[in-house]
Amino acid sequence: MKTFKVLAALLGYPEPELIAALPELVAALTDEDLVPQRARAGVSRLIDDLAAADLYDAQERYVALFDRTRALSLHLFEHIHGESRDRGQAMVDLATMYRLHGLEIGVGELPDYLPLFLEFLGELPEHAARSMLAEASHVIAALGQRLAERDSRYAGLFEALTALAKPDAAAVAALLERPVADPEDLAALDRDWEESAVQFAGAPAPGCAGTASPTQPVAAR
Repeated sequence: MKTFKVLAALLGYPEPELIAALPELVAALTDEDLVPQRARAGVSRLIDDLAAADLYDAQERYVALFDRTRALSLHLFEHIHGESRDRGQAMVDLATMYRLHGLEIGVGELPDYLPLFLEFLGELPEHAARSMLAEASHVIAALGQRLAERDSRYAGLFEALTALAKPDAAAVAALLERPVADPEDLAALDRDWEESAVQFAGAPAPGCAGTASPTQPVAAR
C-alpha cells in the first residue's frame, strides 16, 4: 500500500530529503493508481508547489498551517476530544493497536498524528486500511475544507484521502460548526469536545496477510 505512505510523506514537515524524493512519490502514486484521477491531480499540484518553492518558505508555510493553527492540527483526536481526559485513553488504545500489529512508535510521537496513522495504514491490506481511514474521514474532510478556504495546496492531499474513504456529510458539518475551545478553559474543553471515541476497529488481527512484520518500523521508507 504505497499510496498511504506517499501521502504520509507529503504531509510531513518539508525536508530536503522529501523534496529530493518527489519524483519517486509521483511514480508510486501513478503505479498503484489507488487515488482517483481527479483527486490525484490535487496531490500533483501540491507536489509541483513543493518542488518549485524555496525550502525555507515551504517550511514556514507548513509551520504556520499545521503547528500554529489549532483548527488544522494534524493530531486527529484533538478534533474529537480536544484536551479532555478522553483523548488520553483514545491514544492509549490506538498505540496498543499499533503494537498488536508489530509496530512501535518513536519516543515523543503521538499515535494520533495523521502522517504516522497513514504510515500504519500503509502496512495493512487495502480493505482494512480503507475501513480504518473511514473512521477518521470526517476529521480529514473537515481539515480539507478548512485548508481549501485558505487556498492551500495541501487541500488537494486531503481531497485524495477523502476520496479513499467517503465521510459522512453530517459528521463533517457538525465538526466544522464546533468552536475551537480555549486551551486555558478546562471546563469549556470538557463540554465542547465531549464525544464518543473513534475506535479504529478496522485493522485485521495480527498475523493476517498483509500486516507488517514485528520488526518493521512505522517510519520505514
